[in-house]
Amino acid sequence: MKKNNFFTNMFSRQMRGRTTSFLIVIIAYAVLQTMIGTGSLTRLFTSLLVPICAYIVAAIGLNMNVGFSGELNLGQAGFMAVGGFTAAIVSGMLATAVPNEILRLFIAIICGSAMSALFGLLISIPVLKLQGDYLAIVTLAFGQILMSVVTNLYVGVDAAGLHFSFVTNNITLGEGGTMLISGPMGATGISKISTFTAGIVLILVSLLIVYHLIYSKEGRAIQACRDNRIAAETVGINVSRTKTLAFVVSACLAGAAGALYVLNYTSVVATKFDFNTSILILVYVVLGGLGNMTGTIVATTLLVALPEMLRFLSTYRMLIYAIVLIVMMLVTNNEKLKTMLQKMKNKSNKNKEETAE
Repeated sequence: MKKNNFFTNMFSRQMRGRTTSFLIVIIAYAVLQTMIGTGSLTRLFTSLLVPICAYIVAAIGLNMNVGFSGELNLGQAGFMAVGGFTAAIVSGMLATAVPNEILRLFIAIICGSAMSALFGLLISIPVLKLQGDYLAIVTLAFGQILMSVVTNLYVGVDAAGLHFSFVTNNITLGEGGTMLISGPMGATGISKISTFTAGIVLILVSLLIVYHLIYSKEGRAIQACRDNRIAAETVGINVSRTKTLAFVVSACLAGAAGALYVLNYTSVVATKFDFNTSILILVYVVLGGLGNMTGTIVATTLLVALPEMLRFLSTYRMLIYAIVLIVMMLVTNNEKLKTMLQKMKNKSNKNKEETAE
């Protein structure tokens, strides 16, 4: 009897979206792992698996901020840069002390997400006093500042510990020392320790965190502040604290995504995380549907893989990619289509209820 109740709750109207998100990720992982094992997946698409996972995590975090909190954040790539380069430093420091790559990756992701969360908390204090377009512009500026800071940062490690320098490289390393971050050259000499399995686990953890927050007391407070700030304050909700929570969670997940992404390459430059990347992540969120985590996962996967799928078309691939984006935007915002799909969904639910009776 309990088993039936468990499955009934999993696919109830409230839990259906959550269950679908987890099932899609788990099934996709099983299928792709089978294809990798049988050699059915090309090297090109195999190399895209970890970046897709990283972008999905970053998009889930941004959807928490944009879709549920209602705050337009254009600095997500900046938090990815903070998390990614923090992870590169931690991984380089622990290369000898922690030879186990899985454990080192776990520690690096934790440190990267924690550092991004800290920056998110500090930035949220002045930023969340603004609203609308002003908030978007300021978060965009902060994202560019974070990227510029990383671009001018030099970090090395030797037997004496970590050495830092800013703007100009004044670091003198001892014997056996290694430069971890070399200013405009970015993070160099990184050990590639990110894996597809780690990416899938990170997606599942991100979904768990976001869904738990959404359906909690704090999540309902976040949505109340989004819908009507004055009414939320009237009933005693601390609006500043609530919006800060959503912003910090978003930054934390972006940092984890950046850590996974950076540790998948031997070298990464900070300019990879410029405002264009923030806009791309926002596109994934909007096309997937604001507040729709399942849609975000599907849209991100499709839009990251699509340019590579169209590579055989050479110079026309980006033109086709742009046309696909426009078509997807028109379709997903078509009110008639939404109404028709909603009617079909209601009819299906009604038939299921009648069958159950």
